[in-house]
Amino acid sequence: LSKQDHYDFGLRAVRSVLVMAGSLKRARPEEDEELLVIQSLRDSNIPKFVAQDLPLFYGILQDLFPDAKAIQKDTKILVETITQILDSKGLQFVPEIVDKILQLYETMKVRHGVMLVGPTGSGKTTVYEVLAKTMDLLSESDQVDKGAFNKIHTSVLNPKSVTMGELYGEVNLLTMEWKDGLIGNISRKQAANTTSDETWTVFDGPVDALWIENMNTVLDDNK
Repeated sequence: LSKQDHYDFGLRAVRSVLVMAGSLKRARPEEDEELLVIQSLRDSNIPKFVAQDLPLFYGILQDLFPDAKAIQKDTKILVETITQILDSKGLQFVPEIVDKILQLYETMKVRHGVMLVGPTGSGKTTVYEVLAKTMDLLSESDQVDKGAFNKIHTSVLNPKSVTMGELYGEVNLLTMEWKDGLIGNISRKQAANTTSDETWTVFDGPVDALWIENMNTVLDDNK
């Protein structure tokens, strides 16, 4: 595989595979466990691979599990709703964007912190916005089981448009009083939400070590 900054094959990635395999096993207790492992390996790794690495990854899976076939998921309702949202926003139906939206949905079921990376104009913002609207529509739909999808509330901010103190909070050196930052205020409001609705805090902007370093503990799976 090629070397990419966002590739991570450590214990955190192993944990994601195990969590996903466990949820698949609970949903399909009669299914062959080998097939469930293959599916969890695909679902947790494919979203982060660049295009040139995908054939090699499929080849590795084929070598490890030569006789196994991947489970076909029923995503018909999701794809139909995504298409409807894209059309309402005046956007074209592009299969690659739809695939990324489905991958983000699957990843967010097992990870509480997700990062969308790519060049400017590649559709990162569109992907999460369309997914949020899709889940909003399906949460009120009669075509899916009640509770299968939750309404989404997003809080969007650009971390590079404010200072570190405004983002995380800081102590006033004159009065020695603590003043909450944007993240603290947003998190407090989200914690007060007692419904089953999902709350997303979206940092839509460039990533650099200055602000993302402080998010490591929050994004870590060891909660």
